[in-house]
Amino acid sequence: MAKRKEEYETLKKRALDFYEEAKNALESGRYDLACFLAEQSAQLYLKSALLKMVGDYSRTHRLRELLSELVKSTSSERLKRFSEEYNVHLSSLEDAYIMAKYTTKHYTLRDSEESIRLVEILSRMVEGEEGL
Repeated sequence: MAKRKEEYETLKKRALDFYEEAKNALESGRYDLACFLAEQSAQLYLKSALLKMVGDYSRTHRLRELLSELVKSTSSERLKRFSEEYNVHLSSLEDAYIMAKYTTKHYTLRDSEESIRLVEILSRMVEGEEGL
């Protein structure tokens, strides 16, 4: 159990670190990096929540899949509504995992701002479910 708690705390800290770095990248005009870092933050928020509330998480980077697991495991109506309402945004953020690294797609200021805003909303939702 102590190992799970340590892993949870590590993932949660990394999620916060990636979020802060995404904001820094946004401020310095590195929009591709901001979107990638925002995706990493969202992914780690979800994995840490699954670890804390369920005891494990899938080894995937698909945000919608991770969120779906969390919804099923917790039966949270709030997370279910969030998942439905932000499905397209989550899909776009998922794409940043690959697109910002390996393709010629260029992200914009607006893309970065929306990605970071989605992480902010997601983190509040997850923390509300965790009871933090």
